[in-house]
Amino acid sequence: MSPFTGSASRTSEWRHLRVSVDESSVATVTLARPEKLNALTFGAYADLRDLLAELAREKTVRALVLAGEGRGFCSGGDVDEIIGATLGMDTSQLLDFNRMTGQVVRAIRECPFPVIAALHGVAAGAGAVLALAADFRLADPSARFAFLFTKVGLSGGDMGAAYLLPRIVGLGHATRLLMLGDTVRAPEAERIGLISELTDEGRSDEAAQALAHRLAEGPALAYAQTKALLTAELDMPLAAAVEMDAATQALLMNGEDYAEFHAAFTAKRPPKWQGK
Repeated sequence: MSPFTGSASRTSEWRHLRVSVDESSVATVTLARPEKLNALTFGAYADLRDLLAELAREKTVRALVLAGEGRGFCSGGDVDEIIGATLGMDTSQLLDFNRMTGQVVRAIRECPFPVIAALHGVAAGAGAVLALAADFRLADPSARFAFLFTKVGLSGGDMGAAYLLPRIVGLGHATRLLMLGDTVRAPEAERIGLISELTDEGRSDEAAQALAHRLAEGPALAYAQTKALLTAELDMPLAAAVEMDAATQALLMNGEDYAEFHAAFTAKRPPKWQGK
């Protein structure tokens, strides 16, 4: 994400999200429509897209927690505000909308800091794909996933789900989940690799914050490049991937953090990571 901006000022208030950044440079972004199980609106999608771009440009955030207020993480797109509205749109408008939802997923995958989804209750439809796009998914035993797109008459390959899900759980499980739209509860999600960690009941937010702070204290540039390579190399042949790895490592070996590790190791002290 380029750090160069035009004349637009930084957004000081997000109407469709609750956003905070603490002294450790951990951002917490909360979907805050608990009365609707945090169902997404056009504005919520657009805010997520724009917020992630701003945070990436500013380079002040070292990890981000994506959470949901109330009884669940996110129930997907709002049936009345989105599905009802899209019935009156023409093809050009529908394409614009669907491209925007995909831009949110790309922003999560391409931002230079780790994104941790803190999951409890339902993560359905678009909410399940937002969790899928995160680098880590920490879920408590109440969490359940459902990729509901075929149940409303649409393709299961929505917002990049058909790209991401097979790469996380394998083609067989992805085919079942995206075609049938059945609910996957936390124990099965852990078994098939859909979640990164199963937490104690009611502790997913706490665990996500702990992981975010651990990441924020670490070598930010190394994490950013690891994330970039994980995404870029998904579709590369091995020869291209190892060449990209070599170029990346050569650049990082000229960085301050690499030299700091050696200095800290020699002095028998913890490294002081600068993210450079």
